[in-house]
Amino acid sequence: MDRRPGPSVRLKLTLSYTGFLMLAGTLMLIAGWLFLTRVKHVGLVFVPDYRLSVARDFAPMAAVTMMFLLVFGLGGGWFLAGRMLAPLNRITHATRMAANGSLSHRVQLPGRKDEFRELADAFDTMLVRLEAHVAEQQRFAANASHELRTPLAISKSLLDVARTDPHHDTGELIDRLRAVNTRAVDLTEALLLLSRAEQRSFTREPVDLSLMAEEATETLFLLAEKHGVTLENSGDVAPTTGSPALLLQLTTNLVQNAIVHNLPEHGNVWVHTSVRRDTVVLTVENTGERITPQLVSTLTEPFQRGTERVHTDHTGHAGVGLGLAIVKTITQAHDGTLILTPRSAGGIRITVELPAISPHVGG
Repeated sequence: MDRRPGPSVRLKLTLSYTGFLMLAGTLMLIAGWLFLTRVKHVGLVFVPDYRLSVARDFAPMAAVTMMFLLVFGLGGGWFLAGRMLAPLNRITHATRMAANGSLSHRVQLPGRKDEFRELADAFDTMLVRLEAHVAEQQRFAANASHELRTPLAISKSLLDVARTDPHHDTGELIDRLRAVNTRAVDLTEALLLLSRAEQRSFTREPVDLSLMAEEATETLFLLAEKHGVTLENSGDVAPTTGSPALLLQLTTNLVQNAIVHNLPEHGNVWVHTSVRRDTVVLTVENTGERITPQLVSTLTEPFQRGTERVHTDHTGHAGVGLGLAIVKTITQAHDGTLILTPRSAGGIRITVELPAISPHVGG
């Protein structure tokens, strides 16, 4: 926003200090004048025209005093205003650097806690979060670009082959193009879902997490049967608030990941809901390969699939590597907590904790 130039805050504070000092000096001189003119002092009782004599001696002293107060007020006020506004200048400098794209700079204002220090600390905290968010977005954009480039490059190669070899099996080409296109569509939809959850652009309403778990297990029952996995669902009513669509997506992603990342055969997946004081808990755990804590810490990163293999979902095509990243984002958007713990016998236990509400709210 363009603004007309105006006096600086330092000049305004200086003039304010000087004005108050001059006012205080004037009041003191008036009080002194009244005291001298209304009280007859010893030795001055017989002086003719006493009031005029006091005025003749008092006026020069008053003028010198006021001049001294003016100079002292301007100089002292300018100095004090500069000292007081120095922290604000540092914050302004950091703000301009951040506006120019340098998010690594920090104010780091020394001294004891006061209003300026609180502002500086809050600004530093904002910069830390903003820098982390921007770095995460840049990394995510790079990964997404790479993932989207792959199916497009494959499609181009397939079309080039078909163009140069007119006798190529058209049915096989169509099937492969359809599979590649399906993966690209799924990846795009996952990115849109992730963006929607990050922006929290959804309406909150009462949701029973146990119903979400029941619907997800019913939907994925055939996938579990295909993989030879036993799928068990149990638990209590778990009322919370949020987006039913997003919470169903969260539950479905967890159950689906538990199924496809399992033992080659005769594996198990347990889905359980419960209530703990002020939170509702969804727990999904499975049998599977042993996972190190170091690997677990990376599973919620975008495009991480947990192992070197690319697993297939219930539609028969490869996943896009955003399942747990979406779960993490949806959980955070609902003010919840996501905990991943490797099981000692193999597999992983994933716990989602969300704020609970009374089961009668909205009923």
